[in-house]
Amino acid sequence: MVSSVYLFMLVHSLILLLCFHLMVTNSTSSMQPQCDDNESSALLEFKQSFVIAQHASDDPFAYPKVATWKSEEGSDCCSWDGVECNKDTGHVIGLDLGSSCLYGSINSSSTLFLLVHLQSLDLSDNDFNYSNIPSGVDQLSSLRSLNLSSSRFSGQIPSEVLALSKLVFLDLSQNQLKLQKPDLRNLVQKLIHLKNLDLSQVNISSPVPDTLANYSSLSSLFLENCGLSGEFPRDILQLPSLQFLSVRNNPDLTGYLPEFQETSPLKLLTLAGTSFSGGLPASADNLDSLNELDISSCHFTGLVSSSIGQLSQLTHLDLSSNSFGGQIPSFWANLSQLTFLEVSSNNFSGEAMDWIGKLTKLTHLGLDSINLKGEIPPFLANLTQLDYLSLEFNQLTGKIPSWVMNLTRLTSLALGYNNLHGPIPSSIFELVNLEILYLRSNDLTGILELDMLLKLKKLTRLGLSDNKLLLRTDTSSNGTGPKFKVLGLASCNLGEFPHFLRNQDELELLKLSNNKIHGKIPKWIWNIGKETLSLMDLAHNFLTGFEQPMVVLPWVSLIYLELSSNMLQGSLPVPPSSISTYFVENNRFTGKIPPLLCNLSLLHMLDLSNNTLSGMIPECLSNLSNSLSVLNL
Repeated sequence: MVSSVYLFMLVHSLILLLCFHLMVTNSTSSMQPQCDDNESSALLEFKQSFVIAQHASDDPFAYPKVATWKSEEGSDCCSWDGVECNKDTGHVIGLDLGSSCLYGSINSSSTLFLLVHLQSLDLSDNDFNYSNIPSGVDQLSSLRSLNLSSSRFSGQIPSEVLALSKLVFLDLSQNQLKLQKPDLRNLVQKLIHLKNLDLSQVNISSPVPDTLANYSSLSSLFLENCGLSGEFPRDILQLPSLQFLSVRNNPDLTGYLPEFQETSPLKLLTLAGTSFSGGLPASADNLDSLNELDISSCHFTGLVSSSIGQLSQLTHLDLSSNSFGGQIPSFWANLSQLTFLEVSSNNFSGEAMDWIGKLTKLTHLGLDSINLKGEIPPFLANLTQLDYLSLEFNQLTGKIPSWVMNLTRLTSLALGYNNLHGPIPSSIFELVNLEILYLRSNDLTGILELDMLLKLKKLTRLGLSDNKLLLRTDTSSNGTGPKFKVLGLASCNLGEFPHFLRNQDELELLKLSNNKIHGKIPKWIWNIGKETLSLMDLAHNFLTGFEQPMVVLPWVSLIYLELSSNMLQGSLPVPPSSISTYFVENNRFTGKIPPLLCNLSLLHMLDLSNNTLSGMIPECLSNLSNSLSVLNL
């Protein structure tokens, strides 16, 4: 009996304690301070300084976060979208307005700088109309994270940024900024707590300071396309916390790969488009965490180490456009997670490549210019996940195999510049996802009905030039077909302009040279690619003139035009002001050289030879002396 009463009292006490705790918690919660009135007003005034425009952000999911900001009574700014407050003081400590469709500019008198308790500021992916980063940024002395990437800022990064001594994260990438006075060394010396630094596309134009090698907490460093020069400090690559490093597209930056430590945490290493040289160290097998290695378009030499095959986490490997030689080790077959492999444009022997057939997760495979011989390797039939396959500039022979239809995911197939022969197999037309098909410069033969290719509705780039094909087009066909950007049909025995060209308003490159196209150039030709066409080559045909002569040709983006070796008559047409190369030799053009040619300030090569032009040479041609390197009259 006593024990029952005791138990009842104990349970009753616990219930009371629980209720008291809940009351205290609710009381504390209800007493949490609201946003400071001054800071709320500052935010609203900051909002009013911008126009909301969808085009101001590139993210397809962008939306104006400030739309939720209202000045209504009782509205707490701590509940507004993108605003974070300190739970104890109510001060605004975080402002995330990334991809918020903001259009306008920020000056140093902006009320943004009244938010002196801010620790995190994200204004990325907006449009600040190429204004400067305001010097008032130094008033935000508590900032630990600052992201102004892709927001159309311009000019010199102000020295006031260097006063933000607590910064751990700084991203000023993808703008039109420069960092020269102060420079990168000044920034590194001042912001000593940085863990993540991204200055990609900032014009730095200096060496990388060796003091960066002292940043033991540095986790990510992105200095892409910055105009860097000198030798990259090798010790940076051995930093104990560094996980992500990219210095791609700095052609004047030299360097060498170090011996990697067993504890290296590197996950991404991108040196593409630099002047790094030397070889791949055997210690590369210590990079156990590496997901992506891109050292393409550098100056690396020597044999590639089999140790690469031990990088079990590697998904992306690009060694293209170097001077590696020898045989690629079959041990690379252990790279079972690899989805992207590029080894093009090296001095590999091209032998014993069957191991690639075991990399069944590959979606991208580039084997251009590596001395492949014999027939197209049958092991490729195993790689059914491929969406990109390129085998160009090799010594492949034989026919295009019918098993290519097994690669149903292919969006890009490039087999050009080999010695392939025979007809184009009908299985090609089963690859309904193809966007790019390059079979140029082979010995392919047979009759090809061009309408068959037009069934590939996604095709935008087609290269069949320089084979022994006979292309036939059905002039009665009313099918719309794909919209081409690149169309190479040179040396394809065409007797007329393909009818489907009438609808090609997105063309960028058109090559119809070395065919048997005769008669006048049809007037509808002026409508193709009016805004987009940059190269047109109609040389070595039997063209006699224009159905509708044009004084100035209509293609506003045209850079290269070749009409040579035809039978064109009449006055010489003038290309648009964008033209760089203009060849019309070996025709029957008559009359004077048009003075309008003198307005072509970008003209680099001009050949008017072997026509029947007459009259005075326009004196104004001398105005082109700064651009012209070839002038043939």
